[in-house]
Amino acid sequence: MLNRTRSREDQNLLERGFTLVELLIVIVILGILAGIVVFAVGNLTTNAKTNACNTEKQTISTALEAYKAQNGSYPANMAALTTGANALLKSTPVNYTIDGAGAISVTAAGTANTCT
Repeated sequence: MLNRTRSREDQNLLERGFTLVELLIVIVILGILAGIVVFAVGNLTTNAKTNACNTEKQTISTALEAYKAQNGSYPANMAALTTGANALLKSTPVNYTIDGAGAISVTAAGTANTCT
């Protein structure tokens, strides 16, 4: 008896749903957005590695200049910056080497880590 009293309009409201085409469109849009996010995040990590290398090189350069100001000449090797009572660096940088003229060069390990 209850089924007979329902109107046609009430029946359509109960049977409504998404069509297959609508669901496929939503899935495609979500896929496009996910692809954009993946490429954006990948680029950010590359930039972060480059910035980290530049910051490390600048820190070494600052330590070299401070060493020269204290001692009158540049150190012969990196160990002079990290050892002793007046150590200017907390740890020895693994991606860079220095020479007695104050030049900083990238090691082979630094090249593999995108440091230039």
